[in-house]
Amino acid sequence: MSATTTPELKRVVLGALVGTALEWYDFFIYGTAAALVFNQLFFTDADPAAGTIAAFATFGVGFVVRPFGGVLFGHLGDRIGRRSTLIITTVIMGVSTGLIGLLPTYPSIGVAAPLLLTLLRVCQGLGAGAEFGGAATLLAEHAPPGRRGYYASYAQTGVQIGLVLGTSAFLLVQLMPREDFLSWGWRLPFLVSFALIGVALYVRLRVAESPVFREMERSREIVKLPIRDALARYPRNFLIGVGAHINDTAVVYTLATFSVAYATQRLGLSSRTALLGVILFGLTVIVLQPFYGRLSDRVGRRPLNLFSVVFVAVFVYPYFVMVETGVPVVVWLAMMIMGALGFAPQVAVQPVFYAELFGARVRYTGFAASRELGAALAGFSPLIGAALAARMGGRPWLVAAFLVGTAVISFWAFWASRETKDVDIAAVDPVRRPVVEE
Repeated sequence: MSATTTPELKRVVLGALVGTALEWYDFFIYGTAAALVFNQLFFTDADPAAGTIAAFATFGVGFVVRPFGGVLFGHLGDRIGRRSTLIITTVIMGVSTGLIGLLPTYPSIGVAAPLLLTLLRVCQGLGAGAEFGGAATLLAEHAPPGRRGYYASYAQTGVQIGLVLGTSAFLLVQLMPREDFLSWGWRLPFLVSFALIGVALYVRLRVAESPVFREMERSREIVKLPIRDALARYPRNFLIGVGAHINDTAVVYTLATFSVAYATQRLGLSSRTALLGVILFGLTVIVLQPFYGRLSDRVGRRPLNLFSVVFVAVFVYPYFVMVETGVPVVVWLAMMIMGALGFAPQVAVQPVFYAELFGARVRYTGFAASRELGAALAGFSPLIGAALAARMGGRPWLVAAFLVGTAVISFWAFWASRETKDVDIAAVDPVRRPVVEE
């Protein structure tokens, strides 16, 4: 198998970075809109609290279908190639997001408005279910030995760039007069997605297929039904993959979505203050991603994963105490600390951790399906947070307990995992290596 040249590797990194950033921009702006406007425009028969819960419910629907997207497009990725599948998901995500910006609202067409909104959210979920697994797999399979953690971390960096871009887009359009923002301004971040499709496709069409996949094609090692083989050969690792994605999903969507609604509706902070906190959180994570990725190549994936979930469990109550002050600088500091020590370590390691859990023949499917099933289990975190806070008169302490519970689940998954930094990622079936225990 020929090694990836330096210019090729740079194109792969750029393709993954730009592709995941633009696709997750699409996915994240829905959450921001759900917190700020969808409860007013698509669920106007409900009182404000119920409207917020309904909006967060449609947000969670995207997570329900993500495992199906992981299985469907993971199958394609293991059969026709990583690169080709990512091109398909780029189009699906971009078109569905752009169409949300064209939807008529509840006052115009009644109940059909939230139904169409939910349908497009389903399409977003299908695309997102395959995007991250494909981009991370492509990066990990191109990366040189001993530097996989560093290079694969750029897939997650792209996700955080998408979070910052999406949040910034809403911060900008909220500078408009409120009437204009609610009338048509909120649509602009979604409509931009039509243009972003072209940018993502241009970058990804210049990326070479993974050398690992090319070698499988040459040696005819491609399997007919990857999900069946992934479950049969790696049942333990599949369960680890599900549990490993519970906590970081709950943390990021609680901070980026529930916390925005909580800060504006409960604490009386402006939406601009809340959104700036999310941007600072995202920027903190972006800066630290390559550092943690490189560190995982030296100390291993497992230590960083375990540290991060323990930190979340310890810091989550102080986090909400800081948020409850309602002082903008203190709120921003709380978000940045959680991002730097609780979220960034595990998500920086995540791309390479999942890629190393499965053999080459079923890597895309095993990666995407297990990770996105974890996302589905934790994707209703904003809805759960809103419901739990409502039960306590708006206070967040049950939300904190919920996040501690997700940290315990992911701690179990990481504790049960084996160190994988020295696995041969090009092996068709690395099941006999000490990384995996059947």
